Amino acid sequence: MHASLTPKSERLSAIQWIICGVACLGFLFDTYELLVLALIVRPALTELLIARPGTPEFNHWIGMLFYIPAVAAGIFGLLGGYLIDLLGRRRVLLWSILLYGFSAFAAAFATSATQLLVLRSATFVGVSVEFVAATAWIAELFTDRKQRESILGYTQVLSASGGVLVSAAYYLSVTYGHHLPAIWGHHEAWRYTIMSGIIPAIPLILVRPFLPESPIWKKKKAEGTLQRPSFAELFRPALRKTSLLTCLMMALCYACSYGALQHIVRIVPGLPGIRALPHIAQEQRASYYEALIEAGGMCGRFLMAFAAVHVLSRRRQLWLFQAPSLVLIPLFFLFPAVRDTGMPLGGAFVAGLLIIGQFNFWGNYLPLVFPTHLRGTGESFAANIGGRMLGTSAALVTTSIVQFMPQSSATRQLAYAAGLVVFAACAIGLIAGLWLPEPTEAAVPESRARVTSEAAAAS
Repeated sequence: MHASLTPKSERLSAIQWIICGVACLGFLFDTYELLVLALIVRPALTELLIARPGTPEFNHWIGMLFYIPAVAAGIFGLLGGYLIDLLGRRRVLLWSILLYGFSAFAAAFATSATQLLVLRSATFVGVSVEFVAATAWIAELFTDRKQRESILGYTQVLSASGGVLVSAAYYLSVTYGHHLPAIWGHHEAWRYTIMSGIIPAIPLILVRPFLPESPIWKKKKAEGTLQRPSFAELFRPALRKTSLLTCLMMALCYACSYGALQHIVRIVPGLPGIRALPHIAQEQRASYYEALIEAGGMCGRFLMAFAAVHVLSRRRQLWLFQAPSLVLIPLFFLFPAVRDTGMPLGGAFVAGLLIIGQFNFWGNYLPLVFPTHLRGTGESFAANIGGRMLGTSAALVTTSIVQFMPQSSATRQLAYAAGLVVFAACAIGLIAGLWLPEPTEAAVPESRARVTSEAAAAS
């Protein structure tokens, strides 16, 4: 039935194109759902809270909205990784996309900060499970190294466009939202923006019958040779170093994003030359900076996808992005804070390129270092416990240390805090990367021959 999944031919079949399309859509809206909060958190809390921006209560809720959903994603995302290994890649992938699509739609009707927090947590859970399911699914469907690396790498490039798309959606909502139907009697741009997260659920319902299960997982399941996933196995000698190190390094990667990049939209309105503008103009300028960051991220992901195919050393791939990050990104935050000057637009692009580009690395790397029966569980531990739970806590760290920064304005204090957090994360990541295990082709547990024979038998 699915003989077209065999890697004998380099040309993609219709089914394979659908698979790539679903992966692109999922990766794109993963980023869309995660980054929408950076754009809407200030206007949303301004409407839902009595507290004013800049007050301790307001900052507390910002930290809660960034961190609590990440904790939920870490806990339930780890369970989702276990279910990916137990129930199959495709089934969990589809349900995870539906979960984050419909919870995002419901969040547009939140009437309190608590409701928004609960619905954002559900969205985060769906996103965290989708990433793990999609990368494991693709890695097992395309077993030829060059084809697998290309498809994993280049489908993730689309995730960076999610940031550009959400910036555009917010800009359009700010500018033209008054023409849309009112929600609770008002035309708030943040509600229309977050509502748009339901988009990926619509085509997914249509293509669901055409999507195949992973042939590797399905064959092992049918033969009764698929071992039951176990969290404890991640910490046994064979996998302990890989599990702990990938968890740490994904946490640091997320820390750079959540502890620094996602605060830029809050820093921009207070920059010289912008703070005197009308509120709508400030929000439009903030969305412009966010779009530049995501455009840089798209270029960074593309470069990392290229490196995944042409640079065999995994450590070297990552080092090409880590080394310049350690110097350039802290300067992007700290220099304007010290001089009380505007953030350079080119700096926003470079920051996105260097930090967001690293996320592509993990999508290619993680499926290769865990065996079939632990692929979802291992990936989920690194991505959800490390990245989404521990790494995103950097947002809370940044908002907590703001009060200890040199006092002159709230904007400069926030820029100082973000600069220090990103410097620490980049420095630790550069050092930890020296011990990153180098996977080999043998690390992929199933050979091309086995997949080919399975596909032929299925047909």
